[in-house]
Amino acid sequence: MAEVIVVGGGIAGCTTAFYLAADGIDVLLVEQGDLNTAASGTNAGSLHAQIQHEPFLELGESWARQFAPAVPFFLESISLWQQAQRLVDVDLEVSLDGGLLVAADGEQMRQVEAKARIEQACGLTIELLDRGELEVRAPYIARRMVGAAFCPTEGKANPLVAAPAFARAAEQRGARILRNQRVVDIRRVAAEYEVATEHATHRARRVVDAAGMEAGRIAAFVGASLPIQAFPIQLTVTEPVAPLVRHLVYSARERLTLKQTRLGTILIGGGWPSRLDGQGRPQVSAQSLSRNLAVALDTVPALARVDVMRTWAAIVNGTANWLPLLGEVPGAPGFFLNYVPWMGFTGGPAGGRIVASLVQGKPPPVSFDCSRFQP
Repeated sequence: MAEVIVVGGGIAGCTTAFYLAADGIDVLLVEQGDLNTAASGTNAGSLHAQIQHEPFLELGESWARQFAPAVPFFLESISLWQQAQRLVDVDLEVSLDGGLLVAADGEQMRQVEAKARIEQACGLTIELLDRGELEVRAPYIARRMVGAAFCPTEGKANPLVAAPAFARAAEQRGARILRNQRVVDIRRVAAEYEVATEHATHRARRVVDAAGMEAGRIAAFVGASLPIQAFPIQLTVTEPVAPLVRHLVYSARERLTLKQTRLGTILIGGGWPSRLDGQGRPQVSAQSLSRNLAVALDTVPALARVDVMRTWAAIVNGTANWLPLLGEVPGAPGFFLNYVPWMGFTGGPAGGRIVASLVQGKPPPVSFDCSRFQP
C-alpha cells in the first residue's frame, strides 16, 4: 500500500515521484522496463522556451496564440531545471546560452518576426537580430543567413543523467521504485485504486499516469480516452570537436535543432521522421538523415569538417494542439495525468512539481494557471 502510485519511469514520472517524496508523501513508482529508456533518455536534451517554428508555419498564428499561455509553463520549468542540480545533488549539465532561430531570406525573417510578436506578448524575451548582429553573436552561423530571433532563456541539459538523478533523489527521500513492472490493469475499489502489473498488485489512494507514449493505454483502464500521439523521429551525434556551436540553433527553413555538448559532441535533430519496422520499433531513415544533415550544414558550414558518429531512432510524444495535459482526469477521482507533449524533456520538472501538488490538493508553487491544461 502506498499513498500514491506513479506509472512511468521517464522524466515525468521521476520528477513527480521526487517532488512527492520531498513533500513527505509515500510514493511508489512502477516502470515497465528500466528507467529513462524511452523518450526521456533518447531525446537531444534541448530546453525550449520559444514557440516552435515548425507548427507555427504549419498551423498558423491562431494556433500560436492558443499555445502562447503555455510559454510561462516552460519558463517555469527551465527555472526548475536550474534549481534541480542543487536539489538532486547531481550535475545535470544545465546550460542556458540562449536559442537562435535563424532565417535565410526576408520572407523567413518576416515569419520569425511574426512569431516573436506573439512570444513577446506573453512575456518571453526575444531579441531580433539583423545580419550584422547575428555575425557578432554567432559567427559560426552561415553568412548567407539574414537574421535571427534570439531567446536568452533556452539551452540544454543531459537527458542521459536527468531522470535517473531525480529517481535516485526520490529514493533517498523514501520513494520506492519497481522496474520491469508492466501495468496490465487498474481498478477502482472503494476509495482506492488497485494497480496490477505482470508480477504483483499494488494499492494506493491516488495514481499518476506519467507513462509517456503508454499514457493513453494506462488511462484507458479508468475509462479515459486521451488525445495523445507518438511519432518516430531520429537524432545524430558527431565526434567531439573544439567549441564551435554556442547556442541552441534552429532553422526557419526546415526542421533543425543543433547544439554542442560539454564533451564537444554536436547533437543534430529537429524532429525528422524515422521509420517503423514490422514490430513497430523506430528505425533510422537514411532519407531523413540526409536532409537533416543538409539543413545543419546549410546553417553551420563548419560542420562539413566534422565526422558523424551515430544516428539513432526514438519516439516523441505529442498532441494536436501541443498543450500539456496536467491534472485530475474527469470521471476518475484520484487519477492524475502528467503528460507534456513534444517538449516533454523541457517541461519535466514543472509538470512533476505541478502534478505532485495537485495530487496533494495543494496549489502548485509555480506561477502557472493549470486550469488551462486540464485533461
